[in-house]
Amino acid sequence: MKLTVKKPIFAESASFFVNQASQVSGKVIIKKDHWVIDAKSLLGVLALSLQPGQEIDLEMDESESSQFLKRITEEDLFEQ
Repeated sequence: MKLTVKKPIFAESASFFVNQASQVSGKVIIKKDHWVIDAKSLLGVLALSLQPGQEIDLEMDESESSQFLKRITEEDLFEQ
């Protein structure tokens, strides 16, 4: 699914995102440009240097996506 970054993903917001991804039992993958990153990796998420307006592709098991998406959109990090 495509998501748009709403605020910079650095330090605290990256840590929050990784913690939420870590609660998902399956894989959570972020694709941006030529990058393919495990969303449970803080260094990987920080390496993407996500800025407002950028678009990412998030891949994960559909059965767990709704709760995860709800948490990260309520925190105002991303929008669909």
